[in-house]
Amino acid sequence: MAGHTENEITIAAPLDLVWVMTNDVANWPNLFSEYASAEILSQEGNKLTFRLTMHPDENGKVWSWVSERETDRATLTVRARRVETGPFDHMNIRWTYAEVPGGTRMVWTQDFAMKPDAPVDDDWMTANINRNSKVQMALIRDRVEKAAAEQGRTPGLSR
Repeated sequence: MAGHTENEITIAAPLDLVWVMTNDVANWPNLFSEYASAEILSQEGNKLTFRLTMHPDENGKVWSWVSERETDRATLTVRARRVETGPFDHMNIRWTYAEVPGGTRMVWTQDFAMKPDAPVDDDWMTANINRNSKVQMALIRDRVEKAAAEQGRTPGLSR
């Protein structure tokens, strides 16, 4: 058994702005509500290794892990995976972007499996990721649209 999620949102902003803002990992604590910090560990070309640290959960536990992320601007895709997997056997994430009427569609596809001794199973994590992705994507949409409005940039304008 493994987990799989796919969530998407349309952001009323130009593709270039959405791409730049959502791939600025060092700024993720200002884009997502769940991250307390994002530390860049290394970068080679389009491949980034970084540590994400979350705000404490309801039990006061702070979760942190190292991931790798590789952007491909030509295909409008990003592939990421957890290097330090924690409770996951594996966690792979694919981000895709597309220009659509009214803005940019961003899709997150996550494929994962929980370790047998993890505190939750694949079904629980699937529901949790689906629930949280909707919250985070809405925050990102609002923050990118606000930046677009402040810059006077509307969908359909590449710059």
